[in-house]
Amino acid sequence: MSLALSLAFTVLMLLAVPVGHGLVIASAVAVWWDGGVPLLIVVQQLFQQTQSFPMLALPFFMLAGSLMMGGRLGGELLTFASEFMKRFTGGELSTTVVAATVFGGVSGSAVANASALGPVLIPWQKKCGYPGALCAANVATSAVIDILIPPSIPMILYSLISGTSVADLFIAGILPGLLMAGGFIGVCWWIAKRRGYKKAGSAIGRAEMIRLAIKSTPALAMPVWILLALRFGFATPTEVAVLAVVYSIVLSVFFYKDLNWARFKEAMVEAGIATGVVMLVIMGSAACGWLLTFDQVPARFTAWVTAAIQSPWLILFAVNVVLLIVGAPLDLPPALLLFGPMFVPLGASIGLDPVQLGLIMIINLGVGLYTPPIGTTLFIAASISKDSLDDVCKELVPFFIVAMLVLFGVTYIPWLTLY
Repeated sequence: MSLALSLAFTVLMLLAVPVGHGLVIASAVAVWWDGGVPLLIVVQQLFQQTQSFPMLALPFFMLAGSLMMGGRLGGELLTFASEFMKRFTGGELSTTVVAATVFGGVSGSAVANASALGPVLIPWQKKCGYPGALCAANVATSAVIDILIPPSIPMILYSLISGTSVADLFIAGILPGLLMAGGFIGVCWWIAKRRGYKKAGSAIGRAEMIRLAIKSTPALAMPVWILLALRFGFATPTEVAVLAVVYSIVLSVFFYKDLNWARFKEAMVEAGIATGVVMLVIMGSAACGWLLTFDQVPARFTAWVTAAIQSPWLILFAVNVVLLIVGAPLDLPPALLLFGPMFVPLGASIGLDPVQLGLIMIINLGVGLYTPPIGTTLFIAASISKDSLDDVCKELVPFFIVAMLVLFGVTYIPWLTLY
């Protein structure tokens, strides 16, 4: 049955069927082909994974992100980041990294991050004299920092399949996220210094900078109180997600004063569509996961790997290679949901903490978002800059090296995630 599932899914992907639909259809085809399991089991598994209280955190976090990013908040954050970073060499490029890190505490989605930042920052940076391909590479890679900064949608998905605490995952992602952001800022500085780009200097005074900082503080505080509420057990992830929506509405109405019924409706529709896409992938992955478990694929995979490779270090290296390859053609949520059930037992067999494994998987698959030929954020950024993928990929290399160094650290230095 697992062979039929794999073949059906591969054919559907080659036919450009959306991943969520492909997972559902492949599961039904595999059950029909086997004939030993009632087809009704696919329908049951489609809905079983969605009927959990923690799953409600997804739509509410997405709605909170849509509310916060759709109004004046985005402009205030970008202005503050750009005026602050322009004081340094390569500051216009570094603005992208800072903005992506800050927006990561609001949106929770790398694709949303790239879509929001690219149209604003890439044209501005090109006007400042930077090559479009470099600007696109910067946006494509920096947007992925988002998935390491709480609240992170991939971390919530991983917690559902592994039973790991969402709070532990959120906290574990902070240091790797900041390390990656710091490394990318270093790359921006190095490129600007090497190519002779001069620092522009801020065009506003100290008083205006203070005003922008004050305006940005309430939004920047959201990931902080989310972490505190989860860490000290004041609320569950779903309750925190609902509070995040209330917090976003209160800020937009009383602080930024830019929320009206039209924008609220727009945010609801945007969050609803995004939730629907993710939920369909979750449902299809649940059915596929059940079929693979029914065929004992995860157990056999774990036994085969541990018998073939004795060293835990080599097993981790192999896991990284597989995930980097998988992350290129597959988007992050389906790849995480499909391969998570395979790698969680494998990690447990070599004594790997599930939190550390979660960060390893998320970073690997996040890198896949800007790995050619099918990287989502890579395509978004390249289409905005109107540069060829070849040119963007050449500029992407130093950012990729930094990401690999962070991945190596997370893989082999446990205290980077288990502090």
